[in-house]
Amino acid sequence: MTFETILLDIDGPVATITLNRPKAMNAYTHDMMREVITALDHTDANDDVRAVIFTGSGRAFCAGADLSLGAETFNAVSQAKADGELDDSDPRWRDTGGLMNLRIFNSIKPVIAAINGPAVGIGATMILPMDVRFAVPGAKMAYPFSKRGIAWDGAASWFLPRVVGISTAMDWAMSGRTFLTDEAHQAGLLKSLHAPDDLLPVAVEYARTLAETTAPVSVAMMRQMAWRMLGPHTPMDAHRIESKAILHAGIGPDAAEGVMSFLEKRPPDFPLKPSADMPSWYPFWEEEEY
Repeated sequence: MTFETILLDIDGPVATITLNRPKAMNAYTHDMMREVITALDHTDANDDVRAVIFTGSGRAFCAGADLSLGAETFNAVSQAKADGELDDSDPRWRDTGGLMNLRIFNSIKPVIAAINGPAVGIGATMILPMDVRFAVPGAKMAYPFSKRGIAWDGAASWFLPRVVGISTAMDWAMSGRTFLTDEAHQAGLLKSLHAPDDLLPVAVEYARTLAETTAPVSVAMMRQMAWRMLGPHTPMDAHRIESKAILHAGIGPDAAEGVMSFLEKRPPDFPLKPSADMPSWYPFWEEEEY
């Protein structure tokens, strides 16, 4: 597949999406949003892909929104007009960072961030719906929306408090201050920090371990169950869906293979595929209208 703002590389069970505008520090554009969504549609449809890694080209992960429109950068009508989608009389608009992050959230495959440099604005919010995040030490991060006179994007007001807690989320959001990946690691946003040369290999090794040792349907189910159980007020909703999920999985061939491969001390070979073998009641939620 050919893209203008990203690269998609598939190596066995691991797909790597590289934000690829290095001269602009991988600044985010609407084209990048559309291409990320297309790439994730492709990885979800490919049963050979077991995990997706996001990283950046050059010295940055993503420096935030492209500011080439100057004062009009965050003007929704101007943005839509520049994209050729709407005219000045029609201000309908959705946050494109939110559209991208909702697609990451809905990924069937686990999503891993390999943050190779500065991650600011949308560069710091797009990592939130990812499942595991690795980074280099000493890289700058910021949620600078209050300093730009706007509000946060990418559904970050939902994701960030759930990932790091409300107090840390509000500190970072209200102040808009720049902090380092070291602080983000201490706050629990990042799993671990690694030297630049080690970062991507660590992420790939993690992804390959998932591919070699886990059942893809189990991972797909559990990924959505965990994220979507951040909302209910009691554990009963989780109990209901887990009861259905473990009943369905327990009578299937993946469960038999998981037990027998363990007893026989051999690598598992799980037969079920997310593209064809999800339960009939999946998805177990109703998509909301915008």
